[in-house]
Amino acid sequence: MASRSSRGSRGRPSTSFTSASTSYPSYLYADNTGTTSRPRTGRRSNGRPGTGRPRTGASTIARVEAQQVVCAVSESRGISPTVGLAFVNLDTGEAVLCQICDSQTYVRTIHKLRVYGPSEILIVTTAASPKSKLFSIIEENLEVLDSKITLLDRRYWAESTGLEYIQQLAFKEDVEAIKISVGGNYFAVCCTAAVLKYIELGLAKTFPYHSLRIKYEPSEGSMMIDVSTIYALELIQNLQTPKSRDCLFGLLNETLTPMGSRLLRSNILQPLTDPETLNTRYDALEELSTKEEMFYSTKAALKSFLDADKILTALIIIPKEPNLQHTEQSVNNVIMLKQFVNSVNPIYEALTGARCTMLVNIRELCAPENVVQVQNLIDAVINENTTYAGQPLELRNQRTYAVKSGVNGLLDVARTTYKEAMEDAYQHSTELSEEYDIPLELKYDNARQFHIRIAASEVEQRPLPPVFTNIFRKKNMIECQTLELMKRNQKITTSHQEVLLMSDEAVQDLIEAVREQMSILFKICESIAMLDMVSSFAHTATSQDYVRPQITDTLAIKSGRHPIREKLQQTKFIPNDVYATQQTRFQIITGCNMSGKSTYIRSIALMAVMAQIGSFVPAQYASFPILHQLFARVSMDDSIEANVSTFAAEMRETAFILRNIDRRSMAIIDELGRGTSTRDGIAIALAIAEALVESRALVWFATHFRDLATIMAERNGVISLHLAVEMTENDAMTMLYKIAEGSVHESHYGLALARVVPLPPGVLKHAEVVARKLESNILRRKKTSAAVIRERRRKLILNLKEHLVQAQNGTMQGDVLAAWLKELQREFVIRMTAIDEQAAQAEAEEDSEEEGQRGSREQESVQRDRSVITVDDESETTSTGDTMSE
Repeated sequence: MASRSSRGSRGRPSTSFTSASTSYPSYLYADNTGTTSRPRTGRRSNGRPGTGRPRTGASTIARVEAQQVVCAVSESRGISPTVGLAFVNLDTGEAVLCQICDSQTYVRTIHKLRVYGPSEILIVTTAASPKSKLFSIIEENLEVLDSKITLLDRRYWAESTGLEYIQQLAFKEDVEAIKISVGGNYFAVCCTAAVLKYIELGLAKTFPYHSLRIKYEPSEGSMMIDVSTIYALELIQNLQTPKSRDCLFGLLNETLTPMGSRLLRSNILQPLTDPETLNTRYDALEELSTKEEMFYSTKAALKSFLDADKILTALIIIPKEPNLQHTEQSVNNVIMLKQFVNSVNPIYEALTGARCTMLVNIRELCAPENVVQVQNLIDAVINENTTYAGQPLELRNQRTYAVKSGVNGLLDVARTTYKEAMEDAYQHSTELSEEYDIPLELKYDNARQFHIRIAASEVEQRPLPPVFTNIFRKKNMIECQTLELMKRNQKITTSHQEVLLMSDEAVQDLIEAVREQMSILFKICESIAMLDMVSSFAHTATSQDYVRPQITDTLAIKSGRHPIREKLQQTKFIPNDVYATQQTRFQIITGCNMSGKSTYIRSIALMAVMAQIGSFVPAQYASFPILHQLFARVSMDDSIEANVSTFAAEMRETAFILRNIDRRSMAIIDELGRGTSTRDGIAIALAIAEALVESRALVWFATHFRDLATIMAERNGVISLHLAVEMTENDAMTMLYKIAEGSVHESHYGLALARVVPLPPGVLKHAEVVARKLESNILRRKKTSAAVIRERRRKLILNLKEHLVQAQNGTMQGDVLAAWLKELQREFVIRMTAIDEQAAQAEAEEDSEEEGQRGSREQESVQRDRSVITVDDESETTSTGDTMSE
């Protein structure tokens, strides 16, 4: 990468194709561009413009805008592979480096690729033949990623070159910090070298010195949410209506700038795991929520911002072959930069009186002294009354008169010519209107330049004069041109180009000077994005009555609500409580259909994500532990494209969860094992439930298998809950949507629901008879064993221990603590007494059963003895008879 005065690198890229089941472009550059050469030395290469493509469609996870992102991937070999990644976003001027210790399934690597959605993935050539496992997995996901693979020669993956790029391109004040961050991260640095060399030689684009936002993103700094979970929980996109705002992103997205919207999306996909950062965001959100004047003035100040990321990036990317289009865009960028700089001061004013750390830091970044130098540079070259215009004609006029008079002697002459040509076009329109007595108006767009519009009603009674050409009808208007107007359009275009060329030197010098201030400008841009996101949270929190969450070791929610469902629902949403610790980490939720099981468990996961992006949550009180992974297995759909049934799909997703879940994870499982037979389904669900309990993760397991709840309820760490339903004598069902302890009491709610449908009475009557027979058979075989009672005792004692530890670490003191401990003691005694009574009853039942068995054994013994005597008597009689006969 190089500056305007010294850019490029030796060698011209040559393109060949390597066969690896699918052919991928392989860039094997000339030998004189080795891995040890400095990135900036030598004469300029002609390059290969256009080898990379900008993104043309929505990304894998509903990316809201097309972006050109180039990514390089490399890996170590081994049982636990280390993967290096480097992303360079050519639209926002940002480079993100990361190094991940991944598993054999490369789940974290694929997650990272899906979050950033690269348009092109660079992989070392040797990984394609023979194919490495990582290469094969990326290849399988190419369609989902909407990306393409490009193979790059091994020589360009050099650590020394990567460090040189960081030294030369990162902001001066960030260089040392980045070098410390990437220290020891060999693969991330090698990827940096490869991706920046490819952009320089393959895409023919360069960056000036110290102009690129480079940051190292540690893999442990964010929660991992796999793509199935992102879809299932509707974090970014609604499942039924993709363009709808009925998803978490749509709910929270009250941002007013493109930068804020992008930051929000990135945060939802990768929630934070640092409690200190989260509390800083909570403080800022609380202050904006409570200070009404600050909130409204901030919102008003944010409205005037353009996409500053793209503006600043366009100013730092240098094409190797500048053309007229680049010159025109440079003037546009300077005009937009002027608006961006002018928009910063209102933010500084709006945050007057801010007290929390985040808002104070943002205000300091937006202080006038940080932008005054850039403002002076712009004011010295650009006219004061020049503003960014949205309409094409206004924007062209602003470009024409942007640069101040006196910069170039011939510039004023060219402007005069442009002005006269414009006046000629309007004069021609006036003359046509008078000559043919037709009211017409002159319109302008970028494609056709000036053209004439006539109301269709004006020419219904007479034909259009032959002077008008290129006629077509658009709704109730006729659009056309004349030969004379086309000539004048050409004259206007030529004079406009002359003005741009004469303005170019002054504009490029201005841009060169502004580049020295890029570091502070990008930092201001990032602070605006953060302020926009937090103010968006404040808007949602105040309008929806959300509460500030606390970061603790316990997940506790009082009156929690499903954030998306609550907004959609016309009636009042019925809230529910949630409580989960290590002693209640696996919660089995039973209940009839439509009782709200799925809504309940989804609301917990959504609130956890909201808490870890810095948002308030829909509840009266909420505390969350820091989660590092989130899993959801909730859909019941066949995958026709992958030729996978419902059961196969849920087993595949569950296998993924079991391979990756750990103590710092949360999982919600809905209706597992329903895709196969009841016997196999409950067996598999039970085995998976046992494995999830052993993982010590927080799990909510919704199921219709009541036996699963009964079997698992005695395990340590497991509790059983249900969604209550009210049944009346005439078999009417009322859903209460309230969570309650224990498994569901109504055993035949399926039959009750079938009556509501209704099914034919004969079918229902027969179903009831069969259900009762099956239930009586099961009850006969059930009994309370001594082992189960021992497990209950152990579970109660462990619960007591956990409560005492929480009391020791909590904030309760004095009389409140004494009263709480007394109540805890009372409950413990009651429950332990109940267990002892059950134990005594079970022991008595076992004794009576043993006596019965002993009595039956004695009776069988007597009967055996009698039969033996009878047999002996018969044999003796027979032998006597035989003797007498003899």
